[in-house]
Parts: sequence; C-alpha cells; structure tokens
Amino acid sequence: MNIQGIISLKQGRDHSVKRFHPWIFSGAIQSATETLQDGDWVEVKDARKTTVGFGHYQKGTITVRMITFGEKPNEDLYQSKIKKALQVRVEANVISDQTNAYRLVHGEGDGLPGLIIDIYHDVAIIQAHSAGMQRDKGLIATAVGSVLPTAGFRMSAVYFKSMQEKTESEYLTGMAVVPHVVLEHGNKFLIDWEEGQKTGFFLDQRENRKLLGEMAKGKAVLNTFCYTGGFSVYALQNGATLVHSVDASEKAITLTRKNLELNGYNPTTHACVAEDTFDFLKDKKDVYDLIILDPPAFAKHKDSRHQAVKGYQRLNAEAMKMIKPGGIIFTFSCSQVVDRQLFYDTIVSAGIQAGRQIKVLHHLSQPADHPVSLYHPEGEYLKGLVLYVA
Repeated sequence: MNIQGIISLKQGRDHSVKRFHPWIFSGAIQSATETLQDGDWVEVKDARKTTVGFGHYQKGTITVRMITFGEKPNEDLYQSKIKKALQVRVEANVISDQTNAYRLVHGEGDGLPGLIIDIYHDVAIIQAHSAGMQRDKGLIATAVGSVLPTAGFRMSAVYFKSMQEKTESEYLTGMAVVPHVVLEHGNKFLIDWEEGQKTGFFLDQRENRKLLGEMAKGKAVLNTFCYTGGFSVYALQNGATLVHSVDASEKAITLTRKNLELNGYNPTTHACVAEDTFDFLKDKKDVYDLIILDPPAFAKHKDSRHQAVKGYQRLNAEAMKMIKPGGIIFTFSCSQVVDRQLFYDTIVSAGIQAGRQIKVLHHLSQPADHPVSLYHPEGEYLKGLVLYVA
C-alpha cells in the first residue's frame, strides 16, 4: 500500500491504540501531514515517533481507522484479512447447505474498519462506511473474487452499494439478476441489494429468527417493522397458527408478501399490512400470543438518544399492554448509542408503565458472522430481550 502521510499522537493519547482499539479521534492528534486527503493511507506514530500502525485517514471526529497494528500493510492485505474472516465463518458453522446468506466482513470485528461485505449465495455486496474503503473498493473486490472461489465458493458477481449520493452503486465484477433467492436455515428469501435497505436483508437477526421460530408453534404472531418478513416466515415454518406482518413501508410489505408466497404461504390468510405500528396496535388487546418489536435505529447519534429511549419505552409499553396473558415479546434495539444496560432499563420502565408482571427469558445479540472485537466493544450494536408477559 502507498502511504501518503504521517499522523503523530499527543503524549499520553496512544494508550487505546496500543490496546488495539481501531479508532483514533481528532483530539488525540498532535500533528498530521498537511497534504492528506480523505481516504489516504497513513502511518501512525506515538509521541516518541515510534510507529504504532497504519490506517485510513478521514477528516472528522474519527480521524484514523486503524487497519494494521505495527506492521506495514502489503499488497496482500485485503486478501489475507478476508481469508481470515471466511475462516471464522466456516469454523463457527455459519455457512451450510441450508444457509448461504451471511456477512463475510463485519468492519472492526474483522480488522477492517469501515468495510461491510455480505454474501448472498454467489454474489458479494460491498459497502464502504469510510472514504478509505470506498477508495480501495477495487482491491477489495479483487480479493473477494480470489478468496472465495479458492475456498470452493462459487462467485458470479461483486456489487458495490454506495453509501453516498455522489457515488454510484455498481457491479465491480460480473453481473447478477435481482431479486436473488437465498437460503437461511432452509427458509427462502428474495434479496434485492440494488433497491433494498442496507445490503438487501438484515442478516444480523438470523439466529434470533431461528429462536423465534422454535417458540412460535401454535401461536398467533405479530411481526412489527417486518421489512421483508423474515420473522414471519420462520414463525409459519414452525407452526404458528396466524402471522400478521406490519410495516409503514408499502414496498416492505410487498417484499413480505413475496417471501411468504416463496415459502408456500398465503399472504391474504396471513395478513401483511402497510401501517404505522403504533396505530396498528391500538385496538389489538389480547389478539396475539407473540409479538416481535424490531424497529429501525431510533437513535444514530448521542444527541438523539433521549428521544430514542422514549420511543423504545412507548413501543414496548404498548405491546406489553396489548399482548395476551402468558404472551412472549421479542424486543430489539439496533441503536449503537443505546447500550445494553440503557436498553434493559428502558424495557423495565416500559413494564412498570404497562403494569404487567414480566420475566426475561433470553438476552439476544448479533450472530457469529457479526463478530465484536474484544478491544472495540462499540461493535456490539444489536441488543434484544425475550420477555414472558404474565
């Protein structure tokens, strides 16, 4: 890799990076090469001018995202890191003949901050959350196209899904038809990475969907914020007597109907409704045995955390009031700025407001293909609870 400049850290501000935390904040920087541009590779030195590692530079609060600690990156960097990431997924039994949709690279958790790679059968979707990863997308696509086929996985295309209006999404290698059918624990889903949210599917809920299915037999189920109906399909495949899917987006509801039909279910019998969840819940007391609350992130920044907590509290309290006695609620937060303890405390507050006796059956998180670096706890963004409501 061509190193474009040097970042020097202030005295006493190098402790976290020496403990392998991948972010260097602007306040820790003593000096920087004046000609640096967003996305440049930089060498990071401590106050004693000793090299601590290399990473991508970008103006902002997080100024450097560390890619290597100590050693200078070589031309095989992406290939080596992606190969290691694939090995983790294989050893964790994420990939099988029943599951061919998974996250291959999860940013900081795989030592590649700012990079997401999701695999949908034989197509890789790349998302860059930093200027450096966006600039290196060609190198990354080449690495993916080398590592997976070498390991015995067929690849027909690599698609770059842009996160910025100024940059167009594009196929970096090959082409593929969307929507694409994938398998997850034997269930079929249509994936549209070109027009869908994120990379087309929420892979982080895979094991939570499986658990939901195991608890859904004989139950009337409500799946709120359903997106493409993942929880709905699992519930029906495991013997739920009735499943209603609700999302404010008509586009999401259309996708849910298609996924129900793909798995052999009638979306008329198991209604799919385009409506605000709060409005839908108003007159549904004692209708459902199991409710899923999986809203989009209510807070993406710390300044919106208070309003997010109020939103989670209101949503959960309404569901707790409406659910049948002996019912089960799967409730989640994917807001990174709402940590696990704050989420738990918010659910406690909702329970008090609802006036119901509630037990915690499970604490839920993200699966093994969304690993969290021990040195970067911020990577644990998905929090969930399974609640029994007496």
